[in-house]
Amino acid sequence: MELELIGSEPKAPKKLSPAGKILIYTTGGLAVGVSIVCIPFVSPALRKVCLPYVPATTEQLAGVTRALAGRSGRLLDVGSGDGRIVFTASQLGFKADGVELNPWLVYYSRIAALLSSQSQNTTFYRRNLWTFSLKPYNNIVIFGVEQMMAEFESKLLAETESGTVVVACRFPLPNMVPIETIGHGVDTVWKYVIKKQ
Repeated sequence: MELELIGSEPKAPKKLSPAGKILIYTTGGLAVGVSIVCIPFVSPALRKVCLPYVPATTEQLAGVTRALAGRSGRLLDVGSGDGRIVFTASQLGFKADGVELNPWLVYYSRIAALLSSQSQNTTFYRRNLWTFSLKPYNNIVIFGVEQMMAEFESKLLAETESGTVVVACRFPLPNMVPIETIGHGVDTVWKYVIKKQ
């Protein structure tokens, strides 16, 4: 049995005003934009080894500078993030490179280098560490995580020359003995020298 409403007509859906459409499109566009920008920062958690972006502290920069005192040549910052270590090394006279997987951090570092006139002594690569060659470098800095340090140590021993200085921050290499330990707590820096027979 059907009920019939007397005196009522079906209402047509309200049309959005131009301002309402602009608000919906703008909000949707911002949501998509934020999602795209956030993906490189969230995706490390989905990898086998999560290497999040955590900027170097002033104490860590001072420790790295002390560990590199008296050194020269080419330097690689593994997981270069916003480029702080690369820029510091460049100011110390190194030809400094950074390798980073997050494209936004690589773009940021490249722009910062151009704006600070350090682009001729610095290069930033968007590459995977495990396929990036360490052979050209006689100074290597890494801000790693504990789960990756053993595998990274094996890569160092396979690809670097005797005498290469390695500076590990936040976590030490598991099997090598440091020649110097600088700082304490999260700001600890371990300095190693590769020795091959």
